[in-house]
Amino acid sequence: MTPSMVFTQNGGTLSLREIPQHAHDRFAQALLSALSGGWRVVSYFGVPADDGVRLYCLLSFKSHATIGVMSTLVTGKSFYSLTTEAPQLHLFEREIAEQFSLEPEGHPWPKPVRFAPALGSLPGVAQHPPPTIGVMDFYRVEGDEVHEVAVGPVHAGIIEPGHFRFQCFGEEVMHLEVSLGYQHRGVERMMQGRPGERMRKLAETMAGDTTIGHGTAYAMIVEALASTAPPARAQALRGVALELERLANHTGDLGAISGDVGYLPTASFCGRIRGDFLNMTAGICGSRFGRDLVVPGGVAFDLSGEGARQLADRIRTARDEVKNAVDLLWDTPSVLARLEGTGVVSEQTALELGLVGPAARASGLNRDIRRDHPFGIYSMSQLPVETGKSGDVYARTMVRWLEMEKSLDFIEEQLAQLPGGATRRAAGEVSAESLAVALTEGWRGEVCHVALTDARGAFSRYKVTDPSFHNWSGLAMALRGGQISDFPLCNKSFNLSYCGVDL
Repeated sequence: MTPSMVFTQNGGTLSLREIPQHAHDRFAQALLSALSGGWRVVSYFGVPADDGVRLYCLLSFKSHATIGVMSTLVTGKSFYSLTTEAPQLHLFEREIAEQFSLEPEGHPWPKPVRFAPALGSLPGVAQHPPPTIGVMDFYRVEGDEVHEVAVGPVHAGIIEPGHFRFQCFGEEVMHLEVSLGYQHRGVERMMQGRPGERMRKLAETMAGDTTIGHGTAYAMIVEALASTAPPARAQALRGVALELERLANHTGDLGAISGDVGYLPTASFCGRIRGDFLNMTAGICGSRFGRDLVVPGGVAFDLSGEGARQLADRIRTARDEVKNAVDLLWDTPSVLARLEGTGVVSEQTALELGLVGPAARASGLNRDIRRDHPFGIYSMSQLPVETGKSGDVYARTMVRWLEMEKSLDFIEEQLAQLPGGATRRAAGEVSAESLAVALTEGWRGEVCHVALTDARGAFSRYKVTDPSFHNWSGLAMALRGGQISDFPLCNKSFNLSYCGVDL
């Protein structure tokens, strides 16, 4: 019998010929068996084939730092949905159906993810015309006293568009449905072709506040396909940049959560300190968001000895300042009372939905790519993984702060012992007819890039899964049974990306 999966590591490659292709019944059985055995899905997508649509599923098994890959071929107008048995697949299956004009048989709630034109369809199967963005059948709760509240897609202030539909009984939220797609840019289409500078810049803008997270994943893809290992100094600088990105965004979130409960001291302090962390990144490469820092083969900017000492001094100052600001939060009973018990997502729900990042860890899921599938400098210097238990806004806030403390320690450690030598190696030729996978732990959680190359070594398919893709369902569940007035606070405690989903 053909093995159910072939295995690789983070930043690894496989020949397309060695990836098992199963009949759909066997594929479904193997996938469900793997999930029940502790594996979880990191990517699931379709690729046009001569005789149908080939589905690839990539799964993670953290205790062995292993990634398993398997596939199946869809030759009809539909494929069998596994969402009822494995809820973490529900958005992946909806995306596959939308992108290839397929019907997910048995899916409990099939509807578009991005309202985008199909990537392709089966021979003889007409492509569905793309629906109007946001126009679909929303879930409805019937009852004389049930009312519906629609929010967005246009929001107050400077914010990306997204639509939220609440089903309420009085102030209680019975169901929240999130509709995205307003930011769809067709990035995955644009990532087809020969790897190059244009694609690197596209990767950095997939979710602009995660420039280092996505940029590093893209660089790892090219390095894997070109059998190139960045120098040790470059790996350390990448790690410093990634943790600065985490610090800036976590600090901003702590301030925004404080603002949402009307506690202005921490809100104002964190707003300024976030800018300090962004300016530290700008001090390395000239861009506050880290644009053009990470490149295939290493980094494009270096730190002098004096620059490293100055950055270490700024880190120490920022540590004291952000600690004082956050201590005000923990020392204010009225703030804690507002955070505790609000927007609870249980560990079981987080597990079933496949949540990642701080949102998952706040619900008790002990998962972090830096430890489970270490990459770059994290293969040599690992950070402790911080988790919570209550799964509420308080836990999501506390996990952010605990992660910040570890990131500050990590940066100081790396700056004190930066390896010498070069910061970049030239990448070789990209291997043909291969699959490469790269996982990074962005500040929101797991970033996954998968690339397939054709006979010329060009990208024939480039699939990106931003952590927000996993976590929007978690926000919906956090509101269930809560008060509609809790929505701004819950929303900020997740702080998900619209454009990260609307690729």
